Amino acid sequence: MKVQVLGRPGGHLLFSHPKSPIICLAHQNPLAKNPIFYPEKPYRRRTHASSSAAPLATSAAPSRRAADAPARPSPSSLYSRPSLQQMKTERAANRARVYEFLRSLGVVPDELDGLELPVTVDVMRERVDFLHSLGLTVDDINSYPLVLGCSVKKNIVPVLDYLGKLGVRKATFTEFLRRYPQVLHSSVVVDLMPVVKYLQGLDIRPNDIPRVLERYPEVLGFKLEGTMSTSVAYLVGIGVGRREIGGVLTRYPEILGMRVGKVIKPFVEYLESIGLPRLAVARLIEKRPHIVGFSLEEQVKPNVEALLEFGVRQEAAASVIAQYPDIMGLELKAKLTSQQSLFESNILVDHDEFGRVIEKMPHAVSLSRSTVLKHVDFLKGCGFLLNQVGRMVVGCPQLLALNLDIMKMSFEYFQSEMDRDLEELVAFPAFFTYGLESTVRPRHRIIAKRGIKCSLAWLLNCSDEKFEERMKYDSIGVEEMETEPSFDMKSLLQPTKDEESTSEYDDSDYEDTDEEYL
Repeated sequence: MKVQVLGRPGGHLLFSHPKSPIICLAHQNPLAKNPIFYPEKPYRRRTHASSSAAPLATSAAPSRRAADAPARPSPSSLYSRPSLQQMKTERAANRARVYEFLRSLGVVPDELDGLELPVTVDVMRERVDFLHSLGLTVDDINSYPLVLGCSVKKNIVPVLDYLGKLGVRKATFTEFLRRYPQVLHSSVVVDLMPVVKYLQGLDIRPNDIPRVLERYPEVLGFKLEGTMSTSVAYLVGIGVGRREIGGVLTRYPEILGMRVGKVIKPFVEYLESIGLPRLAVARLIEKRPHIVGFSLEEQVKPNVEALLEFGVRQEAAASVIAQYPDIMGLELKAKLTSQQSLFESNILVDHDEFGRVIEKMPHAVSLSRSTVLKHVDFLKGCGFLLNQVGRMVVGCPQLLALNLDIMKMSFEYFQSEMDRDLEELVAFPAFFTYGLESTVRPRHRIIAKRGIKCSLAWLLNCSDEKFEERMKYDSIGVEEMETEPSFDMKSLLQPTKDEESTSEYDDSDYEDTDEEYL
């Protein structure tokens, strides 16, 4: 068969098949015939067949080189290679080995799924060893397994370095992390520094900041404008002196984490309901801020009911708490039962008289049995009958808590110098509470010199200024006979020495939110 060549336009050959109207185009390389372009290789004639000429060579077999060469994947096959799946499988295998290592230590890794962990067992071992060096045990890690997600260099070391620079003692790091391990996830600049500056702004001295953090590390997780700010504002609103806030929070920083509406406000309102003025409550918080932490339902209310049950009068309950605020947090009913039995059997004090004892000296509920019996034996040794001892204790329960050596010196002076009858001590047992050198001896010498006859109560139960005024009288009037000293609630109503706080907050403004932590 003859093929007619039609022409060679632009290096291409045009062929015409005699039995087909189709014109075929074949490429001809103009450089292939010029050996000057390949000076180091001998000229070889190459034949290029166009794909369009395939119909003319349908019977041609593939070359040996093409048959022997390995098949290359097309560019699109790169996205279907199994490398990503292999990487995923390898990560799962590594994580399984890390989990197996943790289980061998006793750590339960169930909560670690989805948490970024070290890829290798060696890195995880270093992290666990570092946590152990801080004093944390396997139990501590199991109580907060997310600590295993904290990098030693990126998280743990920067946080501990910052706490150390603040003054937090290394000896407290273990307990610090046990109570608040979440601190290891914190950013020093973003999370910790703002809280420390806020505490300093509450008049907590820089030297006291580490003590506050050691006592209440959870404070590092609270929002600045959340619970902390509202609790402080409420305390100021009820009368706590602004300049007293720093001392209150230093001694009991847990207040910063207490919700006003659910904890502080109900506590204050209940004390008001039993007779304590709000300003008196504020003064108690200034002196004993930890009382705010007593559970209202589980401690405070049951203890007030116990006082009434054991003979304390309703109108005296507020006075008892004002004198001894810690009584609200005691296991009170058990103590009252024990003390009442002791007083009834050894001092002949009945139920109602026991209530009077608690009203005058609430601390009596905490006196040990040995202390009570030693003082009773001393008074009996002075010549008092047991029923007289009972009357003296009811009249002045402080007798059971005084220093015995001082009581001995006062009694010896009473016998040798004052020459009075023992019945006068029964009538005024508070004699033992006055200083011998500061009060008793000087005043006795003055009245002895002037030849004045008076009771012990008239002689001692007044201030020095009042006594000097009495020495100007020609006679002793009945109106001058004062009652035994007792607690005065008005002493709690005086403003603080720094400033008189006025309330500028409305209780209704203190609504709690559920967002307590950062």
